[in-house]
Formats: sequence, C-alpha cells, structure tokens
Amino acid sequence: MGVELTVLHWIYLAFIVFIIGFMIARKDTSLICIIGIFLLAATATHSLSAAISGVFDSFIYAITELLPTILVISIIVAMSKVMTTTGINDVMISPFIRFIRTPGWAYWTIGILMMIISWFFWPSPAVALMGAVLLPVAIRVGLPALGAAMAMNLFGHGIALSGDFIIQGAPKLTADAAGLSVSEVISASVPLVFVMGVVTTVAAFLLLRRDMKRGHFANETNEVAATADEAIEKAKQLLSNQAKNMLAIIIPILFVLDVVAMFYLRLQGGDATALIGGTAIFILILISIFAYKQESFSEITNYLIEGFQFGFKVFGPVIPIAAFFYLGDAGFVKIIGEHLPKLSQGIVNDLGIALAHVVPLSDGVGAVTLAIVGAITGLDGSGFSGISLTGSVAHLFATAIGGGAATLTALGQIAAIWVGGGTLVPWALIPAAAICGVDPFELARRNLVPVAIGLVVTTIVAMFLI
Repeated sequence: MGVELTVLHWIYLAFIVFIIGFMIARKDTSLICIIGIFLLAATATHSLSAAISGVFDSFIYAITELLPTILVISIIVAMSKVMTTTGINDVMISPFIRFIRTPGWAYWTIGILMMIISWFFWPSPAVALMGAVLLPVAIRVGLPALGAAMAMNLFGHGIALSGDFIIQGAPKLTADAAGLSVSEVISASVPLVFVMGVVTTVAAFLLLRRDMKRGHFANETNEVAATADEAIEKAKQLLSNQAKNMLAIIIPILFVLDVVAMFYLRLQGGDATALIGGTAIFILILISIFAYKQESFSEITNYLIEGFQFGFKVFGPVIPIAAFFYLGDAGFVKIIGEHLPKLSQGIVNDLGIALAHVVPLSDGVGAVTLAIVGAITGLDGSGFSGISLTGSVAHLFATAIGGGAATLTALGQIAAIWVGGGTLVPWALIPAAAICGVDPFELARRNLVPVAIGLVVTTIVAMFLI
C-alpha cells in the first residue's frame, strides 16, 4: 500500500536539499532551517500567528530533547577545565603518552576503545569517558581535536551503534518489523558492519593524515601547546605534586567504578550517561576543595558557569537545525499539531515508504533502495526512529525477490544509524563535537566522504550476500 504525500512532504524534502547544499558550501544553515520551520507551520495551519509561534515552539522542543546532552557535556567540560588548571590532567595522561606516541596511534586507540565501551553502554557515556581520559593525550601527541572527534564518532556512533551486538536494541526493532529473529539480523549484519566500519574509518584516517601533512591543523597544534604551557604555569601555584598524583589516581578509579556499576546494574544510554555526569560533578567539587580551599565555594560555581557557557555556545547553532529535523518525526504533531494524513508515519518515514513503492525490484535495486531508505529515515537525527520502517521495507522487498530478508534488513539498519545515529546529521553528532571542542558542522563535513564511500562499498557487498 502506498502513502499519501502532501505539500508538507515536498517542502520538507526541498529544505533538506537546501540544508545539505549550504553545509557543503560551508554556509550557516540556521536561517534556512527557521524559514523551513515557518513554511511548514504556515502551510499546515494556514495561520500566520501559528506559524510564528511554531518557530519558537520548535526551539523549545529541540532544547528540551537536547538538554540532557547539553548538561552532561557542560559538566564534563567544567571538570576538564579544573583538571587542566590544576595540572592533574598532565599527571593523569603521562602514563598513556608512553604508549600513544603518534597521531595515528591516538586515532586508532581512541576509536577502538570507544567502540568497545559503546557496545556495552552505548556511545554517549563512552564519549564522556574518552573525552575526560584520552582526548588530552591525543592532542598532546599531535592528533587534531577534529581527528579525535572523528574517531569517537565513527567507531562509537557508527560501528558500535549500527551493529549493537551486545544491547541489541537496533536489531530488535528491525527484526520485529521484518518478521525475523534478532539472531538472524545480527548474523547478517556482522559482515556488513565489518565492511562499513573498516572502509569508513580507514578512508577517514587517510584523508585526515593527508590534511595534516598539508598543514591544515598547524595553528590548532600551536594553540594547544600554548594553552598547555599556560596551564602548567598556573598549576604550580594550586596543588602540590603529591596532591596532583593522588587525585590523578583517584579520578580514573572513580570512572572505572562507574563502568563496573554500569555493567552490574545494567545501566545503558541515558542512565549510564547520568552516572558519568554525576561522577564528574563530584570530581569537580573534590578538586576545587583541594586546590582552592575556602575559595572553593565560588570557584565551583565559576567552573560550572564556564562549562555551561561552552555547552550553550556549542549547541546554539545546532538548535535551529535540530528543531527542523525533529519536524520530520514525532515532533511535527507535538509542535504544529495533527495536520498530516491519517495514515502518516511522520514526514521522513512517509518519504521512505514512497521511495520503496516506486522502484523496480531486483537484488541490486533492492540493496540500493534499502540503503537509500535507511539513509532517508536517518535524516531526523535519531537513527533509531526509522529503523522499524527499514525492516518492513526489507520484508516487502525480500518477498518480491524471493529471499535476502536478513541482509536487506541489516543494510537498512546500518544506513539509518550511520546517517542519523551521529555521524552525518550535525545535531546528532554533537556529543563528540562538543567534548572535543570542534564545530559540529565541520565534523559532519569531514565525515561525509568517508561515510558515503563506506555506504557504497557496503551496499555492493550486500548485493552479493542477498
């Protein structure tokens, strides 16, 4: 059965094209997103006042959805600042510097550890841990902050989340929609996740290394070195070497205990992130008391203010684009109201269903279509909201071509999560960008070519596995 496409669907699709075009041209997309939100609201409600209110309401909705991420990143940044100022950071990372001596080692070490932690606890808490412990090491040995963000992003929100072999949230959703067992989908996804992961991360590393050789990140390296020297000078006045050594041991132990607690209490996603965030708050308090003593009351507040200033500065440009993309899913009804067709599954999912019904069916076309449908459903920035649709479309195609349901389902799942789970849609990759202090739009642009290459190669491999 087809789906009814209205003018709202075409407006949304047109603005997606505009947004992507502006990103490629390195232009800010805030105005385009606001115009898109206004036109969608005006078209749906036929009311100027409702359309104007819709823009503001969409911002409120986006901020509400993003607030937990903003909060944990702000707290981690506040903790990192007090660790850097007091010199604890330098002491804590010194053992890692012995093993991570080159930018290449830093990229692959951060990536692989990020992937392993993300398999068990999902990427958000893993980003916080990597940012607190290994990011300073990576930057110290010459890996640009953008390179560290790419490693966290591609290995965590890409490889780990698209396979989701341990928690199995993603394969459960797609398997149920496709009428398959979870084990079938996971088995079919293993070779595809492996191919996608290897091709994308290697391509990203080669492009990054090329630009490093061309000196694109030279200014950043000099700034980091200057900041580190300044921090060392300040640190001498705040803590004794004995105090720094003691705190440098306590802090990793606290985070290790967090990981143990996550495992035994089965904390995942938001619960695991909250544990990391709460621990960071207490670390901030502990260091401040040791370093500032009676002045710690005001200094704790100052560091929290710095963290929140950073968090909202980073998220400011992202809120308009998040507000627009939320309209592609459940956010439309909550922000604008019931103005879509009765059988609509949301603008983004409707577009994916429509595409699936207009293409001819064969093994090759089926694989390409599932990859495209998965990518389209990922454009809302969640990665998970549309993967049930990819399972349904995979079941439809497999019935028509006589097999390959598990492979098609796995391919759609991988495409949806790589695009929407946090590697291409700018507001979805905010955690890694914010922790590393880089522009999320620049990170999205950096990821675009490697992820596109990976999806093409993975789709071709899937054709032979169907």
